[in-house]
Amino acid sequence: MPEASTRQSDPGAASYVRFEGVQKSYDGETLVVKDLNLDIARGEFLTMLGPSGSGKTTCLMMLAGFESTTHGAIYLHDQRIDNVPPHKRGIGMVFQNYALFPHMTVRENLAFPLKVRGMGRSDIETRVKRALEMVELPNFGDRRPAQLSGGQQQRVAVARALVFEPDLVLMDEPLGALDKQLREQMQFEIKHIHESLGVTVVYVTHDQTEALTMSDRVAVFNDGVIKQLSTPDVLYEEPANAFVAQFIGENNRLYGEVVEAGDAGSAVTVRLDSGQHVKALPVAVSGARGERTTLSLRPERVKVNPPEGSVPNVLEGKVAEVIYLGDHIRTRFSVAGHDDFVVKIPNAAEHPRMHEGDMVKLGWAIEDCRALDA
Repeated sequence: MPEASTRQSDPGAASYVRFEGVQKSYDGETLVVKDLNLDIARGEFLTMLGPSGSGKTTCLMMLAGFESTTHGAIYLHDQRIDNVPPHKRGIGMVFQNYALFPHMTVRENLAFPLKVRGMGRSDIETRVKRALEMVELPNFGDRRPAQLSGGQQQRVAVARALVFEPDLVLMDEPLGALDKQLREQMQFEIKHIHESLGVTVVYVTHDQTEALTMSDRVAVFNDGVIKQLSTPDVLYEEPANAFVAQFIGENNRLYGEVVEAGDAGSAVTVRLDSGQHVKALPVAVSGARGERTTLSLRPERVKVNPPEGSVPNVLEGKVAEVIYLGDHIRTRFSVAGHDDFVVKIPNAAEHPRMHEGDMVKLGWAIEDCRALDA
């Protein structure tokens, strides 16, 4: 299981932001960030994802300079910055509440960080015009924030963070106040801006869909440590531990103990607490007999009434709930003593509709079932 005490990096990429042995405590006793070692490459979009209190926002605030480190060092482009005041770090920042000046127009809000840096009037006008075009608000420069929608205000906040052309932009839950449709639209817009400018982005969210949509890599935090640092597809397809499997996407869990170990890296046989036997891929278990494990299985990988012999794992399930969701049918089963076993069935002609109380066979491949920590 990857822990934060080992160097977390992107192989082959030079480190642009670096956390070295960083710890943070507010009371001198409890560490909210525990020995964080993390490398972020130039131009990367890295998301710090985790539940409330996991340490992700504290890490962002230490990088921004709004919180001090208790121990360790933070480097930006090989220069140590944890003792540098926030305004001298040259970092753009986007907050959830936008933090726009209400008495200033949009144009004045964007010009402010440039005036602070002593730029000339013509340079300021050029950059402000370019920033407004970048976020598709070229005709909104004379409006005040109160005259804008939430999405427009967030675009202005993004433009203000980018207008002085920083190499690093930090975003703290920037889309949390938007409705679902607008939030999804802004996810793609921010990602496209990142791709076109090549700026390094460190993004904090508790929304796993947002993290998967936008990021080059995602650091999943829990209890002050990184539980896994990977690309979105690896996080979803190959969770390294039970926490990540449950936090990223929907996940079925079955509990049992190893009763038969295969060769190194091959399948283990697990006896479920309900008595049935299934085969799984050992990931966060040693495979020793008697070892407790949590099996992880994604809902879309389960086959309903699979042909005889087509998959090695087959259990019987009783339909407990059927929910129509347009492109798929979300069906909840009672399986192996669990009433919350979910299967996502494509809304297609070859899949007949099921009804509450129906008994069906559910099957899956060994590689889709991961034996994780108990």
